[in-house]
Amino acid sequence: MDKTAILVDGGFYRKRARYLWGERTAEERARELSSYCRAHLRRKSDKGQNYEPNSLYRVFYYDCEPAGRRSVYHPLRRKNVDLDKSDTQAWTTAFFDQLKQMRKFALRLGHLADHMNYNLKPEVTKALLSGKRTLDSLTENDFEFNSQQKGVDMKIGVDIASLAYKKQVNQIILIAGDSDFVPAAKLARREGIDFVLDPMWSNIREDLFEHIDGINTPWKSNHPVPKPEIELATAGK
Repeated sequence: MDKTAILVDGGFYRKRARYLWGERTAEERARELSSYCRAHLRRKSDKGQNYEPNSLYRVFYYDCEPAGRRSVYHPLRRKNVDLDKSDTQAWTTAFFDQLKQMRKFALRLGHLADHMNYNLKPEVTKALLSGKRTLDSLTENDFEFNSQQKGVDMKIGVDIASLAYKKQVNQIILIAGDSDFVPAAKLARREGIDFVLDPMWSNIREDLFEHIDGINTPWKSNHPVPKPEIELATAGK
């Protein structure tokens, strides 16, 4: 049976999932991700029935370690915020812990850049500029923490090359939204790998189509999020 590896740009997935399906607890988001990845394995037969033509080799999840003991200035509070005591860091740590327990999930963690800040959310900035909101109406929920990943793109590229050269899979599905993967995708295709991109309904450049074998997003944007059982890592990954 053919094997599929699913590679997930974690920062991209969490941002898109929050936009598409709303806020979730760490456990709910982890279950959602597991269901979403496995939906990629299912296809419709000629009779309209679901079946799984490929087996899952592994889900590789790429993200960054929590910020740790750092502080960042918050413009609304007008003071530094200790990130290790923030709700965001607690949620991220719990989310990673859930993924570590899932069968056939492997975490690849990079690190955050030194420069971090809090910015207004884009929709809040738009409301302020249009006069629909005032500065006095701002709350902490109107701000979002911004940081840049380091080492994540490199880890994705190395894993794609390794999977391709070692002939460990027949298909690679990449859940991502930027074009940094193009060199790795070209290499995988030269090695005979079916390379599929899932941008989760985000727009991609037209010229990317020549470097991939197709685009597939398994759920509709208004898909009701199921609550499957978590597959614990009771067997070797």
